[in-house]
Amino acid sequence: MSIEVFTSDFLVIGSGIAGLTFAIKASDLGTVHIVTKKKDFDSNTNYAQGGIASVFDPHDSIESHIKDTLTAGAGLCNETAVRILAESGPQRVQELINWGAHFSTRKNPNGSVSLDLGREGGHSYNRIVHAKDLTGQEVERALLDEIARRKNIRVFENHTAVDLLTQHQLKLTGKQINSYNNIRCYGAYILDNTTGVVHLFTSPYTLLATGGIGQVYLHTTNPAIATGDGIAMAYRAGALIADMEFIQFHPTSLYEPGHKERAFLISEAVRGEGAILLNSRGERFMEKVHPLKELAPRDIVARAIDMELKRLGDQCVYLDISFKDRDFLESRFPTIYHYCLEAGIDISKEPIPVVPAAHYLCGGIVSDLNGRTSISNLYVSGESACTGVHGANRLASNSLLEGIVFSHRAFCHIKEIFAPDNKDALPQFPQWDKKGTFDLEEWILIQHNIEDVKRVMWDYVGIVRSNRRLERAARRITLLEEEIQDYYRRSTITSRLVELRNLVTTAKLIVQSAMLRKESRGLHYNTNYPQQDESLNGSYIISSQQQPLFMKISEISFT
Repeated sequence: MSIEVFTSDFLVIGSGIAGLTFAIKASDLGTVHIVTKKKDFDSNTNYAQGGIASVFDPHDSIESHIKDTLTAGAGLCNETAVRILAESGPQRVQELINWGAHFSTRKNPNGSVSLDLGREGGHSYNRIVHAKDLTGQEVERALLDEIARRKNIRVFENHTAVDLLTQHQLKLTGKQINSYNNIRCYGAYILDNTTGVVHLFTSPYTLLATGGIGQVYLHTTNPAIATGDGIAMAYRAGALIADMEFIQFHPTSLYEPGHKERAFLISEAVRGEGAILLNSRGERFMEKVHPLKELAPRDIVARAIDMELKRLGDQCVYLDISFKDRDFLESRFPTIYHYCLEAGIDISKEPIPVVPAAHYLCGGIVSDLNGRTSISNLYVSGESACTGVHGANRLASNSLLEGIVFSHRAFCHIKEIFAPDNKDALPQFPQWDKKGTFDLEEWILIQHNIEDVKRVMWDYVGIVRSNRRLERAARRITLLEEEIQDYYRRSTITSRLVELRNLVTTAKLIVQSAMLRKESRGLHYNTNYPQQDESLNGSYIISSQQQPLFMKISEISFT
């Protein structure tokens, strides 16, 4: 099959809430190509159970939402970004409703109907807009339906982004290549997973919305696609990366003996409905840990569970909501109820065995408040981005909100500078060098390598860290990266090989960031530095082009 060049006004890599929201809006200006490495609905968004945090309750307030977010962020939030998030929330949620999203409602005593707002850990009020326990799936459905109605949008399923197109691919030398501050993005090399051909996708504006990094860890609630692709590509291209040490481990995933690619999430909303955590002795332990008990911020709950497991030598703790009747549980949490029932657990009669699992990355590609990165014409939104809105720990259900708010802002910024003829002036890039050989025996070895990456990250760079653990992780990840990079250079490219390369790059960035932060704060807990250090109220900025910097995300600007 011949290599093609696909040119559009906008290239969107990723098909979750951030990418689809941007694509819908951008289609009003020009043509949009959406690239997704599996089916269009395969995204972290699709698996989100809880909901979208936003102020709709008349007793709630924007200021309260801001305060809760800042408290969870442990002193590292970009307050301007947080204010934008909270203030923009209601309008953006209403936009989803206008596009056809159906959220759970309730009938009030006066006969009116309003959103049925749930509550999750760290929130002072009920402000979680949800569609029972299938919020992400419902949002994804509504957005894809809207995408289908837009003639300017073309979706490329089963296409994997390999690398960004910058001036470095133009084979320039010396002074012809600008400094890292002036790198420009013109699209990406994209692999057609079906044919094995790498095509050129060129565009004056590229948005990375590739989601999270959960598959770096042995146990994760993230789907198989969450391999840190966008972050790794941006890092290789020279973009600024920050806050990679802050990995949120969801406190409650279903404990199922034997390794699964994706752990089943038991939504925080279950604790919001009053569920309590018990150890194997039937003792409630969160009462001694935090005033909010089971509704404490996720980092506190996850560490408390981790400590309880180590103290008693257990494999899991238990989440008990059996005091609620079956009808309520089946109506409020239909997915959770039936999944557990199929696993042999009747949650209306017995507690749910749960363990923490890697869930969400608070850091990522450094972005300003308009989605811009340090690479010109490259934008980012959603979990791949680091605006500073989450700080050291994300407040529950702020993630879907972040995607719609900052994708909207990225669109608004581009709208002001958009010129329809920009794509006609794109440079001519060389075709992908497809040289390489495929050796099945080596493929088996590389599969073992990636399992090693996941195990190293789980054992040494998990919920609780130490200098010794991080040093061991650094040595092992460096060795694995060398092996994988060597294999990548010599082999015929495949989607899985691209993912392996990105996983080990992402793992390296997490380890490096964790080693730099010599304190405990939010989601980063190091036993050698158990206290928070107020002199470290900033972020470690990492780039492939320079030595790490320490500064506040809010102080970074792109012109």
